[in-house]
Amino acid sequence: MTGSRRLYWIAQFIGWTSYAALIFLATYADDPKSIDWKFYVNIFSLIFFGIMCTHSMRGVFIRLGWLELKLPPLMPRVLISSLICAIVISIGTNLVSIAVRADDRDPLDFLDIIINVFAVLILILFWNSIYFTFHFFQKSRNQELNNISLEASKNEIELKNLRSQLNPHFLFNSLNSIRALIDIEPQHAKGAVTTLSNLLRKSLILGKEDLVPLSEEMEMVSNYLELEKVRFEERLTIEWELDEKLNDFLIPPFSLQMLVENAIKHGISNLIEGGVISIESQKHEDRIVISVRNSGTLKLESDTGIGIANTTRRLALQYGDHAEFILQQVNECVVAQLIFKIKDN
Repeated sequence: MTGSRRLYWIAQFIGWTSYAALIFLATYADDPKSIDWKFYVNIFSLIFFGIMCTHSMRGVFIRLGWLELKLPPLMPRVLISSLICAIVISIGTNLVSIAVRADDRDPLDFLDIIINVFAVLILILFWNSIYFTFHFFQKSRNQELNNISLEASKNEIELKNLRSQLNPHFLFNSLNSIRALIDIEPQHAKGAVTTLSNLLRKSLILGKEDLVPLSEEMEMVSNYLELEKVRFEERLTIEWELDEKLNDFLIPPFSLQMLVENAIKHGISNLIEGGVISIESQKHEDRIVISVRNSGTLKLESDTGIGIANTTRRLALQYGDHAEFILQQVNECVVAQLIFKIKDN
């Protein structure tokens, strides 16, 4: 028996026994001597007929699909079924009372039956209001859970699509670096190919993860910059300012890699004299800031916009409002920052 079904039967039993207990207390306060074994039989018959009739009524609701109806068409159906149920309970309990007492009362005391029908009708309408309220609450809760599940699936698919857009971008820039290296110093090409193979192997491993330690992302960035340093030689200066305490902090894979690639492609490569790329990781009270600073002027080109959109979307999907991406011009440098807010425990 499932938890909901068990709760249903417990509620049925408690509800009808509570109603029977009220009748007992009222009878005892009015005439204690009238409480005998026949009275108890009548009480138990009320509980029996009440549970059986309301349970059968619930079965009708389910079989006829009334639980899926909206309120206007549902109300008259519930009212009519409740009235029929009240009549059956009243007639059944009256017949049991006549049988056990075997007195000379008129068995067709319609006034008593009508009064009893309206009393039981009020009780059954109250029962239905509780039942439908609980059902609608459960339906709303299940719908909310389904929506959350669908949203999670959608987010997972979107994250995979975003990662698949970043990997070819990373490979394209790395191959360009090797091509330039072959033109400049063919003897070093083999070493560059080995470095690239390590990068690709690392990217395949990290590409399967939703989040990776900052140290592993930094290692991949360092290898990438090693290739670019050969291509640009003295035109490229690399500065590191890393907080080793943040090595285990988790970030989306290729997020920092993409910022460095953009710094090379849209910054350093456009400057005849070259420039500086500075990579920093710092903790400031309630946030962690990872920055990539490069010489140059901020220009939002089409592929840069795609990269910014990807980064922003990935942070939103994986961190919600606890992370943000900022790209801005600061003096003669372009600064890209990944900012992660530290959640309170």
